[in-house]
Amino acid sequence: MRITMQHHLPAAATLAALFTLTACAGEQGAKPGGGSARPDVPVTGAHWTVESLTVDGRKTAAPTPTAYVEFAPKGAKNQAKGNFGCNHFTAVATVQGETVTVGEVSMTEMACEEPVQGFEDAFRETFEGRLTARVADDRLTLTAADGDTIVLAEQPPAPLVGTKWTVDSLVSGETATSLPAGTEGRAHLTIGSDGSVHGSLGCNTFSSTVKTEGDKLTFGRISMTRRMCTPPQMKLEQALYGTLGNGPVTFRIDNRTLTVTAPFGSGFAAQAEEKKTAK
Repeated sequence: MRITMQHHLPAAATLAALFTLTACAGEQGAKPGGGSARPDVPVTGAHWTVESLTVDGRKTAAPTPTAYVEFAPKGAKNQAKGNFGCNHFTAVATVQGETVTVGEVSMTEMACEEPVQGFEDAFRETFEGRLTARVADDRLTLTAADGDTIVLAEQPPAPLVGTKWTVDSLVSGETATSLPAGTEGRAHLTIGSDGSVHGSLGCNTFSSTVKTEGDKLTFGRISMTRRMCTPPQMKLEQALYGTLGNGPVTFRIDNRTLTVTAPFGSGFAAQAEEKKTAK
C-alpha cells in the first residue's frame, strides 16, 4: 500500500521544497542517455531459437530446432508466441527493464515422442513467472528465481527464396490447427531464385514453378510422385495441394514464419529451417 504524507508549508517554502526535490530526483535518477528508468532488454521483435535448458544444474541441448520464442514488438499486445519443441504456444508476456514476466499460456495438444516431450515439459515449466533477461552476443538468457535458465540464439528474418519452409500447422481464417498425427515435419517447400519450387506434401514429393507478385504467389502445374500414403498423410497432402493448386495465393512472412492462404481462406503456416549458429 502506498502511503502519502502531507505537510503544510508556507507557499514560498513549498515552492523551494518542490524545486529542491525535483533537482535531487533528476540527479539521482539520471543515467547516460537520459531517463530515470532502466531501458527494457532488447528482446522484442526478434526470433529466438532455444539452444539449451539448465534445470537443477543439468544442462540439456534442444533436441530439435523447432523450439523458439518471439516477443511482440513494444506497443503491440503484450504477448509471446513460439514452440515448446513440439507444441505451439501463445502467452501473456511483459518486458520491464531486465524482467520478463510470463503469465497465462495457451498451447496446442499434440502428442510428442521422447526426448522431445521431456524437453518440452522442462521448457514449459521454466518459461513462466518472473524471469531475468540478459542479452549478449546475439544470445538471450532467461533466468528463473530458482536459477534454472533458458539460453536462446537470435535468428535473422528468413527470405522467401532459398529458405526451406517446413509446414507445421494448417490455417483456416484466423484459426490454426495442428497437423494430422504422424505427419509432423514431413511437408516442406523451397523456392529457388530461378522461379522453381520443390518439396514434399507430406507423403509425395512435388515440383513446380512459381511467380511472385507483391504478396501473391502463383504456382504452375504441380508434378508429383505417386506413392501410397497413409490416411493422415493423404489428408495433409490434399489440404496442401488444395492451397497450392488453387490459383494465386497470398503469403506473409513474420520473421521466420511463412503463412500461405488461398482465396477461400484456408492455407498453412511453415517455419524456416534454422541456421546453425557458432557457439
